[in-house]
Amino acid sequence: MTKSFMIEFDLPEEPTEEFFSLIPRQRYAINNLMADGKIKSYSLAIDRSRLWVIAEAVSEFEIMEIINDMPLSSYMTPTISELLFHNTAEALVPFSLN
Repeated sequence: MTKSFMIEFDLPEEPTEEFFSLIPRQRYAINNLMADGKIKSYSLAIDRSRLWVIAEAVSEFEIMEIINDMPLSSYMTPTISELLFHNTAEALVPFSLN
């Protein structure tokens, strides 16, 4: 049975050129993980200091595997929290009078 996890990443204060060069690969990897249903949301703070991810996995070990597959993982410090639940507006079924 899958569980929901919040992953909070602290990003580097002064990113390097190599960090910036990996962003397209990171976005591609995230899009694939979202298409596979492993990642539910991916959000970046406006000051680019922190990144939040909601992910679905069987265990924290599987979450670590997902993180290790991210091209920017060596530049980000993760904090992983298992969630009791994660509700989103998209999960609600719209009510129709038709």
